[in-house]
Amino acid sequence: MSSYNAPFEIHVHGQVQLRADASFDQLQEALKPLWKYAGARSLADGAASAYEEEPGIKFDAQEHLLQICWTVRGDEDFRQSLDEMCMSLNELAEQGAAIEVTFYDADFDEDEEDDGTESRDDFMMLFVGPTPAAIMQVQRDLLVQDVVNMMERHFDGAELGGVVAEIDKLFTQRFDALVNSLEIGKPPRGSGGPGGSGGGHSGGRRPRHLH
Repeated sequence: MSSYNAPFEIHVHGQVQLRADASFDQLQEALKPLWKYAGARSLADGAASAYEEEPGIKFDAQEHLLQICWTVRGDEDFRQSLDEMCMSLNELAEQGAAIEVTFYDADFDEDEEDDGTESRDDFMMLFVGPTPAAIMQVQRDLLVQDVVNMMERHFDGAELGGVVAEIDKLFTQRFDALVNSLEIGKPPRGSGGPGGSGGGHSGGRRPRHLH
C-alpha cells in the first residue's frame, strides 16, 4: 500500500534507557519492525520522520539513550510491528519506559464532523522494560501522576497519601499474582529437576513504593 493512500499518520514518541552494553547493531535489529514498515533498508535509512521538524529515531551512544519522535504513514497492521518492537526492546532496556503511539485519521475532514462523521483517531501507551517489575513501576508512576494531577484540583497534595497507597496496593496485588502464576508448574526447590535449583522469580524484586 502506498504511503500516500495510508489511512493513518502514526506518531511514536518516547525514550528508553538502554543497557550500557547495548550496541547499535542490536538496537537496529530491535527496531527493525519500525524501519522496515517504513520501507527502509536500515535504521539509518528509516530513522527520519515523515515530518522534517521531528527529530525521528535517535540513539545517544554516550548516554545509552534511545529517543523516538517519529511519524510514519500506515494502517492498523502497524500495531503488530509495535508488538514485535516492544518484545525486542525489553531485552535491551535498562529500566522501564513508556512509549506513546497516536493514530491520526489522515482521511478525516473536520468539516464532516457536523454531519456526524467520527474521526478514527486512536491513542495507546506501550511499556518496555527488563523485567515485569520494571514495567509495572512505570505504569504505577504514570497512574499516580495522572490521579494526583486530577485530584489536586479539589484537594491539597498532602491529603492524597491514602489514594497513592491504594494504587500501590493494587499494583502489589497484580505483581504478586504474576509471581504466583510464574511459580506454578516449577519443581520444588532442591528437587534436582531441570531448573529446580532456582525457585525464585526471574523478574527480580518487587517495584519500589509497592509495599
